[in-house]
Amino acid sequence: MIYARTIELSSQRKNSPQTSSKIPRWINITFIFLCLFPLGGCFFEAKTEAQEETPVMEKPSIPAVDVMKVATGFLSQPREYIGTTEPIKEVILRSQAEGQILNLTVDVGDRVTTGQIIAQLDDTLLKASLYKAEAELASLNSAVTEAEADVISAQAQVKSNQVQLAQAKVDANRLEELYNEGAIAKREVELAQTEAKTAQQTVIASQSQVNVKQAGVKTAKGRITSQKAIIQEEKKRLNYTQIKAPSSGYVLERLTEQGNLIQPGGEVIKIGDFSQVQVTVSISELDLENLALGKSVNVTLDAFPNQQFTGIINRISPSADRNSRQIPIEILLSNPEQKINGGLLARIKFTNNNNPPILIPETALKINNPRENTLSNTVFVLSENNDQTQVMTRQVTLGQSKNGKVEILNGLTTLDRIVVRSSDKLDNGKTVRLSVISQ
Repeated sequence: MIYARTIELSSQRKNSPQTSSKIPRWINITFIFLCLFPLGGCFFEAKTEAQEETPVMEKPSIPAVDVMKVATGFLSQPREYIGTTEPIKEVILRSQAEGQILNLTVDVGDRVTTGQIIAQLDDTLLKASLYKAEAELASLNSAVTEAEADVISAQAQVKSNQVQLAQAKVDANRLEELYNEGAIAKREVELAQTEAKTAQQTVIASQSQVNVKQAGVKTAKGRITSQKAIIQEEKKRLNYTQIKAPSSGYVLERLTEQGNLIQPGGEVIKIGDFSQVQVTVSISELDLENLALGKSVNVTLDAFPNQQFTGIINRISPSADRNSRQIPIEILLSNPEQKINGGLLARIKFTNNNNPPILIPETALKINNPRENTLSNTVFVLSENNDQTQVMTRQVTLGQSKNGKVEILNGLTTLDRIVVRSSDKLDNGKTVRLSVISQ
């Protein structure tokens, strides 16, 4: 109708010259455009409404999930303690004799072995004393020899006197028989008896001399024993002029110099035994339950950042410091290559004696309620059967929670894989797809 009306108007304008001259051409074009525009709008509007009326079938969406393997661990990291490495044994070598140091053969850092001569003292005076004591011993041995000879002589005299006594007794008895027969006078008998008594006293006196001589020998031998002890002492003192290392190790400090006059007890060097290294630390009373003699502990040294050392608890103090409540303990480190020096910074950690529990993120307990602060006791465990990836609900027993992680006391094993995040709510047996960061 509008198109016909337009043609009619055009015909009229052609037939009427006045009208054609009075109405401009651009007004006619504008009028036609305005008449056609509503028709286009109606056309597009009708088409849109037709499209909206057509129903579209939407496919059900499969939620994407982040899956992780169940792992064990502790909620709190073990405390770290700082200590310093020291040799298992330190010895200060001291002089046992007086004298000038003629030679000092070692310096700081040198390795020494047991019995090695470290220093030599002047031994001139000690050697003279030893020679004098040995000469005195020789003199005493000579005196003993003379005394033993005197004993032998005295014993021979005793035997001679005993023979004379026996002869005097025989003579006295024979004269007594003659007297009884009336052959001789009584005076002769009495003289013979007197001689026999005199001979008997001579035997007793000579025997006493033997005893005296024997006592002299015993005394001389005692002096020899004493002199031998003196000689041994002199020899020992002479040996002290050679200062020897009592044990193997490294020279930590040189405490005197060559040429010094040293007194008995004077310090010469300090030796450290690095066959084992000890670290003494003071630990908190809260870690006391994790300690036991012979237990292994992890030790790291800043000097060897890429190496882990294992120490053994060798000593635990029976009492803690009253102010700090710290307990001193001693840890031994094996050092077969002796590359661990003294004075190194050591870091020690004591692990829990108990088996680590299963830990999972708190997000695994908030799958369907991510904004709630409370944690459910249900987790979704991954199940892959018949080429389908599904999740199954499982009830768990919760323990302590800390730093976004929760202990699981029961309900999970280390073989399980659980959902920690999901793009949508999950139900038991629901099919899911794994994200690229899933484990």
